[in-house]
Amino acid sequence: MYPQQIIDALRHVRYPGTGKDLVESGMLEDDIRIQGFEVSFSLIFDKDNDPFLKSVVKAAEVAVQTYADKNAAVSIHPKFRKQNISTEGSTTAILPQKTRVIAIHSGKGGVGKSTVAANLAIALAKRGYQVGLLDADIHGPSQPKMFHTEDCRPYSVEVDGRTLIEPIEQYGVKMLSIGFFVDPQSAVVWRGGMASNAIKQLIQDGHWGELDYMLIDLPPGTSDIHLTLISTLQLTGAIVVTTPQEVALVDARKGVDMFQNEKINVPVLGIVENMSWFTPAELPENKYYLFGQDGGKHLAEELQVPLLGQIPLVQSIREAGDAGLPIAMQEGHPAARVFDEIAEKMVN
Repeated sequence: MYPQQIIDALRHVRYPGTGKDLVESGMLEDDIRIQGFEVSFSLIFDKDNDPFLKSVVKAAEVAVQTYADKNAAVSIHPKFRKQNISTEGSTTAILPQKTRVIAIHSGKGGVGKSTVAANLAIALAKRGYQVGLLDADIHGPSQPKMFHTEDCRPYSVEVDGRTLIEPIEQYGVKMLSIGFFVDPQSAVVWRGGMASNAIKQLIQDGHWGELDYMLIDLPPGTSDIHLTLISTLQLTGAIVVTTPQEVALVDARKGVDMFQNEKINVPVLGIVENMSWFTPAELPENKYYLFGQDGGKHLAEELQVPLLGQIPLVQSIREAGDAGLPIAMQEGHPAARVFDEIAEKMVN
């Protein structure tokens, strides 16, 4: 074996966060060593909590044995780039390093992003994880309604000489939303800078405590708020929500592109297709594809990111959200099982 064989083999392995192969992504360190059948080299990741680290290392090992030599004994050493993002005003002291920060995003409004965020948070809490949910949709906060906490008002607590905001806890999920601080009957008419500063305050001044997962319900589209969150928090990954409809898919594609942009470089953990089909209660075996069939699935295949799940258009999901009792709480309900499966795939 010789080094070029190893390089060519690793061109067959794609990093899921960008869709590019390991060589094109600049992840292969220039330290390939070959002694007989023993091969060693390093792969460079952005951060030590990269969600794809284990799977990429395993895939690289298999690629060397498949395309270079089946008898190769492969040793791969992960390395991590130094973060160049300024830590001024960061949340390092607020969110423990073990916290996985997941952005829930949609390219356009009305595709069910907040419904997915709420039910995913509950599905994770049911599994025993400590979960936080930040409602970052300044102009259309939905989580207070979905968690039946519209009348709740967070209070301040003194922690190590700092005044922090105590999140509202409901159904095992800690939550903060601008909806707790404004009149629910009035529109929030703020410029981008004001909205971004409000989100920063909810992150930095929230008394989140120990969390395994922090889910962020982002506003639709791409805006100042998205850039604020990306520069304030080190996101572990993003989930993009869409419907199968072509109009929604166009915007979902832009959302994936935003996170995979070289300057942002946040791994896309997968796509969730919502409103995949309609099944009437009286005909539970029937499926009617009102918004098109498998649009999110085809988009995931095209962009080479996982499809985390397809959620049917079911009346009980809407009714549960409006009642402030998300469907994921109903053990055994078919829709609850879908969200449980999405949570499991995300955790994996």
